[in-house]
Amino acid sequence: MTKMIDFQTDPSKYRHWRVDYEGDIATLYMDVDENGGLFEGYQLKLNSYDLGVDIELNDVVQRMRFEHPEVKVVVMKSGKEKVFCAGANIRMLGGASHAHKVNFCKFTNETRNTFEAAEADSGQKYIAAVKGACAGGGYELALACNYIMLTDDSSSNVSLPEVPLLAVLPGTGGLTRVTDKRKVRRDLADVFCSVEEGVKGKRAVDWRLVDEAVPNSKFDTVVAERARQFADASAAKAAKGITLGPLNRTIAEDGSVTYSLVEIAVDRAARRATITLHGPDRGVPASTDALVAEGDQSWMLRLVREFEDAILHLRLNEMELGLWVFRTQGDADAVLAHEAFMLANKDHWLANEILQLWKRTLKRVDVTSRSIATLVEHGSCFAGPLAELIWAGDRSYMMEDEFEGDNRPIATVRLSEGNFGTYPMGNDITRLQTRFLAEPEHVEALKGHIGEEIEADNARDLGLITYAFDDIDWDDEIRIFMEERASFSPDAMTGLEANIRFAGPETMETRIFGRLTAWQNWIFNRPNATGTEGALQRYGTGVRGDYNMQRV
Repeated sequence: MTKMIDFQTDPSKYRHWRVDYEGDIATLYMDVDENGGLFEGYQLKLNSYDLGVDIELNDVVQRMRFEHPEVKVVVMKSGKEKVFCAGANIRMLGGASHAHKVNFCKFTNETRNTFEAAEADSGQKYIAAVKGACAGGGYELALACNYIMLTDDSSSNVSLPEVPLLAVLPGTGGLTRVTDKRKVRRDLADVFCSVEEGVKGKRAVDWRLVDEAVPNSKFDTVVAERARQFADASAAKAAKGITLGPLNRTIAEDGSVTYSLVEIAVDRAARRATITLHGPDRGVPASTDALVAEGDQSWMLRLVREFEDAILHLRLNEMELGLWVFRTQGDADAVLAHEAFMLANKDHWLANEILQLWKRTLKRVDVTSRSIATLVEHGSCFAGPLAELIWAGDRSYMMEDEFEGDNRPIATVRLSEGNFGTYPMGNDITRLQTRFLAEPEHVEALKGHIGEEIEADNARDLGLITYAFDDIDWDDEIRIFMEERASFSPDAMTGLEANIRFAGPETMETRIFGRLTAWQNWIFNRPNATGTEGALQRYGTGVRGDYNMQRV
């Protein structure tokens, strides 16, 4: 049986990262345990990383925002001499399945996006303090920081050597951030990405690859000065954080997973996972002080943490479950009341962080390569943030009128203020704006329905759902859809869904997940990279990959 990948961790279990906190400045050290690989068959030398290293980094970034909101600046450094980070581990990539490589790149992209956005979302600015070689995925770590400082000495450099060395592309946004974020000139970017040795010192600054090059003798002092300068300039308010405890999770032998508010039912024969999210099991906090006192047990935070873990678990551990079905059950009024409290107090650090985590987790849904159907059943609570799952899905089905023998409240959809800007997609517009791209006036009109109990016929007329069926047709229509979806080629479905989910504006984020990931997906399948005589297999042998030179 394949080893299950667990995305839950905490600082007591870290093998690859450590953090020193000093007031409003934190120093984050990457110090990878070369014998701490997630799987056997490779060593993580030179601060190279695999998925396990990034699982810890994702946890660090999350805890930084919830447990240490007093931090205004995070300085990312290497814990090793003469190397910042050598990037993704080549032996790991060479031995991993194609699906693992692609999901690895997706998760690492999401992690980088999270700390890249930390300054705008949470007032935490990341500085990369680069000493030594900073190559490939190591430079991509630095690129996602808000400011890059490079030691100006004989050996420290930044590079993206994937093309000349490995016959692949930088897999976690490197090319896109070089051109779109750093705004490096196209010809200089072409040179930079074609050489193995990288770029050093003043040239790296002149080419916009880094922000500052500092002589080695002054480097640590100037990094500390810059961190202090940025922290003093920050308007973020100091606050005492909460503790993110372990999730309450049970995994059954049949693959079903139960959390306190989320359930995953697995049907392997149908290649389907049904994910049920439950409404509030406690009242709205009486105040922001009460919210802080609840800590990680407040309903919106507990639910989104469990939901995020469920998404990551299914992505990496259940790759043949090609259809995800979203359900909810609970009190829609209570959902709206909890969200309204967060929105009314979004200037409070913890309410803001909870809303930001919902935004990030819903984005994980958008970029997941699974077919997604949402069932709006009687007794459901698709309201506010949970209503976003209707429009995140590829299709939605809603129960219409009463069902014989079903005493649950009639199915409704409930819009909230949050649906009109709090949870944007990667294209920087809302799911409703993306859904009604040709009818922006319709989105404005929908604001007039905020708070209403919108039943099936009205929800269909308003375009909020795909289909509505009564109790005569419901079971058959759902069954036919699910059987049909399971019969299609998974590759065709991934291509179809990824192409039609992101209408509207193109952003750096959509280019990373769309354009770059599509190319990376294709290149990782080509024998020039991954074949028996490809560059990934021959790396380190002194023998160059044997390429098919035909342009495709």
